[in-house]
Amino acid sequence: MNIHDPNIATPKVTTGPIMGSRKVYSRPDAASDLKVPVREIVLEASANEPPVPVYDTTGPYTDPNVTIDVEQGLTRARTAWVKERGGVEEYEGRPIKPVDNGNVSGKHLARAFPQTHKPLRALEGKPVTQYEWARAGIITKEMVYVAERENLGRKVQLERAEAARADGESFGASVPLFVTPEFVRSEVARGRAIIPSNINHAELEPMIIGRNFLTKSTPISATRP
Repeated sequence: MNIHDPNIATPKVTTGPIMGSRKVYSRPDAASDLKVPVREIVLEASANEPPVPVYDTTGPYTDPNVTIDVEQGLTRARTAWVKERGGVEEYEGRPIKPVDNGNVSGKHLARAFPQTHKPLRALEGKPVTQYEWARAGIITKEMVYVAERENLGRKVQLERAEAARADGESFGASVPLFVTPEFVRSEVARGRAIIPSNINHAELEPMIIGRNFLTKSTPISATRP
């Protein structure tokens, strides 16, 4: 298989800012080297209202200061976090096989790119998943990142947070007034939330799924006819 066949066009991706909003970054107190994306929706200037912060899921594609190069792939910031924790090693992995490409050829062949990375794996007996780290009582940078992302401006709203929570319906949830990295760790350790963050998908932005967080999971029973 030609790893860089010039006859197969490089895919195009849509980039650039989104009209009516802007991407900004928040830096957690617990790890100021992290940049957590937040999208600010700009309101009418005549109303003299501050922008409304919302969860940003657009990745680096909407950051005007980031150059997207499909040939090189996205920046793999989390590789440093994983290696910093230790307990992992690089290995050769396996070569690409025809079955990985649907056993097709010619114009149907998916482009293989020149930028490749050696995969990582856990050393024997060492934690590697966020669940394992959480059960070990360790707060990872992913957990710090998630906590900052969940708060969405709560730092400046703490004075009215109690009243706002009392005015709503919890439906049995236990959402704190302010999401801390320790709260994230405890929820993951208890099995009530998950952080999908495979160590070999180091380009992804950590997020959390759980009852007490912004993104909820759907019970299996609810999906059955």
